Amino acid sequence: MSKKILALIVLGMFVMAIGLTGCGSQKSTTQAPKVIRVGSETAFAPFEFQDEKTKEYTGFDMDLIRALGKQMGYEVQIVSMGFDGLIPALEAGNIDVIASGMTITEERAKKVNFSKPYYKSGLTVVVKSDNNTIKGFKDLEGKNIAVQIGTTGANEAAKVKNAKVRAFNNPPEAFMELRAGGVDAVINDKPVNDYFIVQSGSKDAKVVGEPLTAEDYGLATSKKNAELGEKLNKALDELQKNGEYEKIYVKWFGVKPAK
Repeated sequence: MSKKILALIVLGMFVMAIGLTGCGSQKSTTQAPKVIRVGSETAFAPFEFQDEKTKEYTGFDMDLIRALGKQMGYEVQIVSMGFDGLIPALEAGNIDVIASGMTITEERAKKVNFSKPYYKSGLTVVVKSDNNTIKGFKDLEGKNIAVQIGTTGANEAAKVKNAKVRAFNNPPEAFMELRAGGVDAVINDKPVNDYFIVQSGSKDAKVVGEPLTAEDYGLATSKKNAELGEKLNKALDELQKNGEYEKIYVKWFGVKPAK
């Protein structure tokens, strides 16, 4: 083999090596999608629950947080856990956002940053359809009350004189106990109670009295991540302006949000 041919072979190998290096460099600079981990107690219909057929997490909060993630350029990953474990998980850095029908309270605001309110709720009482003695909160004294652990409903039930309060992990468990006759009433958020009544066809239970409180739901982020909270607020404003928020609201509640 002549020196000229050998030189050409070496040159060709050198050019190929540069090409491969360039390909490798291009691959390494490809950015992975940005992900936000969203914690939610996924048995709180119609805000968050698991679809029986698809096994996907669905509901008003789920649609909203995915729309917000898309607006911000994030891929949303839902992490299902107990409601009372959401704030500790956020503080520990195991999740980035809480989207779980969480009421904005002063006590919680000491631990997390809340977004602008995105839904107005309140507490109501649910009793069995044939119960004519309990007509509102004032009639709960001395009664057995079911609540969801860690909620504002649990806080209000604790104030009822001589009441025996039983805390459950999620609303379906509380409603099941009501059906079984283990408790006289359930205190929970109005939209969740209303949804339960609709799903049961009003055969098993009814809502009594007027809402006890007016509560605002907010998305929660860590106090260590103020930037993410600001992005969520900006994205929420944009969804409200472009009509996407109203579209999601009407899908789950059948009416347009109050102005």
